[in-house]
Amino acid sequence: MKYDSHIEHPDVILIGSGIMSANLGAMLKRLEPKLSIQVYEATEELAQESSHGWNNAGTGHAGICELSYTPKRDADGSVNVQKLIEIFAQFEQSKQFWSNAVASGMISGPKEFINPVPHLSFVHGQEMVDFLRDRYEGMAAHHFFRGIEYSTDRETIARWAPLLMDGRGSEPVAATKMDNGTDVNFGAIARKLLNWLGAQDRCGIASNHRVTDMKRGASGWTLEIKDLATGRVRTNDARFVFVGAGGGSLPLLQKSGIAEAKGLGGFPIGGQWLICENPEVVRRHQAKVYGQPLDAAPTMAVPHLDTRMLDGKKTLLFGPFAAWTTKFLHKKGSRLDLPGSIRPDNLFTLMNVGLHNLSLVKYLVQQGTQSMQDRLDVLHVFYPAAREQDWKLIDAGIRVQAIKKTDGKAGIVHYGTEVITSDDLSLSALLGASPGASVSVNIVLEVVKKCFPHLLDTPEGSRRMSELIPTWHLDVRKPELAGRFHEIRREVDGTLQLA
Repeated sequence: MKYDSHIEHPDVILIGSGIMSANLGAMLKRLEPKLSIQVYEATEELAQESSHGWNNAGTGHAGICELSYTPKRDADGSVNVQKLIEIFAQFEQSKQFWSNAVASGMISGPKEFINPVPHLSFVHGQEMVDFLRDRYEGMAAHHFFRGIEYSTDRETIARWAPLLMDGRGSEPVAATKMDNGTDVNFGAIARKLLNWLGAQDRCGIASNHRVTDMKRGASGWTLEIKDLATGRVRTNDARFVFVGAGGGSLPLLQKSGIAEAKGLGGFPIGGQWLICENPEVVRRHQAKVYGQPLDAAPTMAVPHLDTRMLDGKKTLLFGPFAAWTTKFLHKKGSRLDLPGSIRPDNLFTLMNVGLHNLSLVKYLVQQGTQSMQDRLDVLHVFYPAAREQDWKLIDAGIRVQAIKKTDGKAGIVHYGTEVITSDDLSLSALLGASPGASVSVNIVLEVVKKCFPHLLDTPEGSRRMSELIPTWHLDVRKPELAGRFHEIRREVDGTLQLA
């Protein structure tokens, strides 16, 4: 379906139709119904790149199972779980916003985009067993993680996730489990929110339209937009522009000429999944299981064995496996994206990253030359009895790992999401990595706070935001707010049919 609705001189232009733009557009329109908003998307359908269901793991990242968020012990030997607590609170804000969208009638059918799936961490070897125990103890002490379980008992783990123990040897193993994890189709929720937005007064969506240039004007930005079906080029201007174009954000940031984009680079990494086609195997597994990080791998490459709900059907996914690419986008990218992004201001940064990340380069070469048997060997760490005939390899999305300078040193952003905002607050753009989509509501909330503070400064604005995100102004990490937090959570989970 092609969208071809155009609003001239809108207040806001959103570039890209993924989960970030969808959340921001819907949030702004709910806060100020008089705002005019235009969305431009290069693909014909909406949310077809990083947000598409098959292009990501669909994990509702809440810090429950992802060991890469607690990579090492503190100096005293304990495992610091503060990052997990932060991510948990942020994902709950996403659920609150989506819950309000359902309750208010903006969207319907929550099971079409979010479903309950237990989240497990699984490790092997005595050192990692001890690490997971200490991680569990840190988590269990906080009210967010009520109900978390830890076990080294093989029969218990087999009940939680039978495939993990099929054919496994006698090595020490351990797992943690929380039943209130989720599987999320970020593309589905993005399309629902954007379809609502496109139906609102003074809002338009134009798919198959690529923004090819942007220049700062006297009162905002003037964009050049190409209709990819007809070749026609038009211009449009807006007071505020949000670049949520995934891998396409970096080239547009560079064209904007804002000082904040100087020195930024991008390193694209393709992804692949193993998908199980045996219904009997799929039936036996009901969990998202995250394992130990791989050496030199980026955050997105931590292996996991996942139950997915896509297009109304349960499936089983394992990976991800990395692939070398020079494209910044899966569907609308070009092999010239990476070389075309090299500028005098980021050349040294890119070279420095290459020289100091030889292990990552080696990892990508190794990943790109893997056979099916090599991939099965990795799968066997999780599911020892896996058979080749039950699995097939598919391509997934592309992640552009942001490269920036921190404290004078260049490095790849393996964790977190970077929001680049111009000094006059007229442009924001998204760069970054995991757990971006899961905490997308918190990310766009910060954009609203920074670039649209007037929408929140009045009692009416604060009231409206409290309807959308009840905890937006509360630090629910504090023990004294535990009761209020869990009350809100029960209501949200009921609306989203997660209870």
